[in-house]
Amino acid sequence: MNRTVFANDAKLSRRKFIVGSAAVAGGGFALGLNVPFGVDAVHAQDVATEINVWVAIKPDNTCVIRIARSEMGQGTLTGIAQLVAEELECDWNKVTTEGITPGRNLASKRAWGEMGTGGSRGIRTSEDYVRRGGAAARLMLLQAAAAQWNVPAGELTVYDGVISHGASKRSIRYGEVAASAAKLTPPDPKTVKLKDPKDWKIAGKPVKRLDTADKLDGSKVFAIDLKLPGMLNAAIKDCPVYGGKLKSYDESRIAGMPGFKKVVRVQDTAVAVVADTWWHARTALDALPVVWDEGPNASQSSAAIAEMLRDGLEASATNGDRRNGDALKAIGEAATRVDAVYSTPFLAHACMEVMNCTVKLSGDKADAWVPTQNLEASLAALSEASGIPLDKCEVHRHDLGGGFGRRGGTQDYVHQAVEIAKQFPDVPIKLIWSREEDQAHDFYRPISQCKLSAGLDAAGNLTGLHVRVSGQSINAMLNPKGIVDGKDMRQLQGYSATPGDAQLGYGVPNLLIEYAMRNTHVPVGPWRGVNTNQNGVYMECFMDEVAKAAGKDPLEFRRALMKEYPKHLGVLNAAAEKGDWGKPLPAGVHRGIAQFMGYGSYSAAVAEVSVSPQGKLKVHRMVLALNCGHAVNPGQIEAQVQGSVAYGLSATLYGEMPVENGRMTNLNFDSYEILRLAEMPKVETVVVPTYDFWGGVGEPTICVVAPAVLNAIFAATGKPVRSLPLKNVKLV
Repeated sequence: MNRTVFANDAKLSRRKFIVGSAAVAGGGFALGLNVPFGVDAVHAQDVATEINVWVAIKPDNTCVIRIARSEMGQGTLTGIAQLVAEELECDWNKVTTEGITPGRNLASKRAWGEMGTGGSRGIRTSEDYVRRGGAAARLMLLQAAAAQWNVPAGELTVYDGVISHGASKRSIRYGEVAASAAKLTPPDPKTVKLKDPKDWKIAGKPVKRLDTADKLDGSKVFAIDLKLPGMLNAAIKDCPVYGGKLKSYDESRIAGMPGFKKVVRVQDTAVAVVADTWWHARTALDALPVVWDEGPNASQSSAAIAEMLRDGLEASATNGDRRNGDALKAIGEAATRVDAVYSTPFLAHACMEVMNCTVKLSGDKADAWVPTQNLEASLAALSEASGIPLDKCEVHRHDLGGGFGRRGGTQDYVHQAVEIAKQFPDVPIKLIWSREEDQAHDFYRPISQCKLSAGLDAAGNLTGLHVRVSGQSINAMLNPKGIVDGKDMRQLQGYSATPGDAQLGYGVPNLLIEYAMRNTHVPVGPWRGVNTNQNGVYMECFMDEVAKAAGKDPLEFRRALMKEYPKHLGVLNAAAEKGDWGKPLPAGVHRGIAQFMGYGSYSAAVAEVSVSPQGKLKVHRMVLALNCGHAVNPGQIEAQVQGSVAYGLSATLYGEMPVENGRMTNLNFDSYEILRLAEMPKVETVVVPTYDFWGGVGEPTICVVAPAVLNAIFAATGKPVRSLPLKNVKLV
C-alpha cells in the first residue's frame, strides 16, 4: 500500500507567488504562470517551483497539487490529486496538496476555473482540465530533461517522477529539472493526449485519503476552531418566524454581564451579542430581552402547509410536465387501477459544524475565514456586504465539518458576520450559530406530496402511469432564472426523458408526470440529493405497489420495463445479485429493492429488514450498486455509499422539521434525531463502472436507501408506507 502524504504537509504560502501572467484556456484551465521565488538557500528544499497552475515541484521531488474544490469529507481533494498525479506520472508517496483561495483565483483571471463544490460535481466537472494540467506538466518536465541531455523527448520515459533515457542509461528526477521546465512554453491543453482509464495506475485505485491524519489526531483547525489575535466572538438570534423582523431589544439589561462588548442589530431581522468568548456572548444573548414582529407568517403550521400541498395534487394548472401517449385514458380503461398518495417532510441539514464565519475589516481590506462549498460565492458575499472591492477581499479556506448543500450559494452567515464586523474595525469577529439557530434558520429540503395512478392490463402489464408532485420550489427562492415559462423542471429531478443527469429508467407506453408548485414561507435549498430523494421514494415505492397488484415479483416487474435502459438495469441486476434476491432469508426477515438515477449516476439497493410483532423495525443489511462511469477511488466510493446509508436512514427513520406558529421545531438532536451506531446496518457496495461517462458519487445512492427499506417493510407487513419519517408510522 502506498504511503500517504497528508495535506497539511504543504507549506506554500500565497505570498510566495508573484503571478506574472495567465494564459486562460477552455474550462477555466490555464498553463504557463511563471512564478519566481525569492528565497534563500536555507529554505530551498521547502520551496516548490510552479510548472503550471495545477502542479508545483520541490527539489526533493515532492509534487504539490493545487485543489480548487472544497473538501467536506467526500474525498474530492484526494480524487482530484489522483487524476493530476496519474497524468503527471509522479510518485504518489511524494504527493501533497495546496488549496487555492478565491482571491488568488481572481488575481489569476480565474485560472483554476469555478470553485463551487456541490451537486456531486467536484470531480466530474473538473476531471478533464485537471488531468490535462497534470499531463501538460509532465510534457514540460520531459522536454526540460531532453533539452538538458540534448536528446529527443520521445526517447524518454518516466516512472514515479524519475525521467529515464534508455539508450544512455541516464536518469533524473522531476525536482532536478523543475526550474528549467517552468521556463518553457506550455503545450496547448487541447492537444494533450490523456491516458485511457484502463492504463491508470494511481487513479482508479483505492489509495488512502490525503486529508485524514489531522482529523484523527485532532490537530485540524476547522473554521469554528479558529483563533486570531484580538478576536471577539458573536452569537446571533434571527426572528424565529421567517418573514418577521426585529422590533426592539433592551441592551441595558445585559451591559454588565461578563465579557460583554456590544449588541448589534443585524439587518432587519436579527440581533447579535459580541463578547470576549462565544459562551459569554451566547449567555448574554439568552438574557437579552428581545421583541419580535413575527408578521403574518406566525399563523402558519404543518397542517396548513399539508392542506396547501393537497390542493396542488388536484389543481388544474401545473408548473412542469413530461408526457407521452395518453396516460389518463389508459388508466381509465385499464383492467386494474392502482392509486396512492405519498408525502415527505422538510428536512434540516444538521451539519456537525454549525454555521460560522470569522471576518476582519481593515480599511480597504476584508478577510473572511469560512467553511464554504463555494469559495467564490463567499468572496462575493464578503465584498457585497462590506462594500470593499473584490480584489481587496480574500476568503481563507477551511475543510468543512459537513456541507450537504447548506454551505453553497446562500452565504447568509457570511453576510451576518460582515454586518457585525463593521462595528469593530480592525478586530476579527467570529460569528458562531448555536445548534438551535442552525436548525431554526436552515434552507431545508423541500416538502412535497405526490399522487400516483397506474393502469394494468389483464396480464398485469403497466399500460399507463400518472405522477403529480405538489411541493415547494428551490428555484423560486434561490434561482428564479431556473423557472422557464413558469415551469420548474428541477422539482421533477429523476423523471427526465433524456439520458444525462437524472433519467427515469422505465419505459411506459402512456406516461404523464406533472409538477404543481406550492411555495411556503419556509426557505428551501439543496440537501444532499434534493429532489431525487423524494421522487425516488414516490416512484420506487409505488412500483412495488403496482407490482403487487399485478401479482408479479418486484424485481421482474421492473426488469420488464427497463429493456431500453441498460445502465439502470445493470445496477439493478448487480444489487439484486449481490443482495441475494430470491434466495431464502431467516424467519421474519424480508427484502426490498429500488433503483433510481441522479447526479449523472445510476444507483440500486436491496434492503433486508425485520418488523417485530410490536412494530419495531430493524434494518439488517443493505446492498447498494453504483455506476458512476469512471471510478477514481473505489475505496472512497464505498465510504461515500456507507455515508449515504447513514444519512438516508436518519431521514427515513427520524427526519422532519414541523412548523408550529410559523416557526420551525425540533431545534436540537434530542428531537431531531440521527441514526445511532447500533442502528447502522451492514452495508455492502458494488461498483459497476462502464467507463463511458463521468457521474457523481456523494449524492446518487441516497435516493434508493429509503425506498428499498420501505419496500422491505411492505414485504414484511403487507402494508405500504406512504409518509415519512417512520417514527410517525405505526408499522403493525
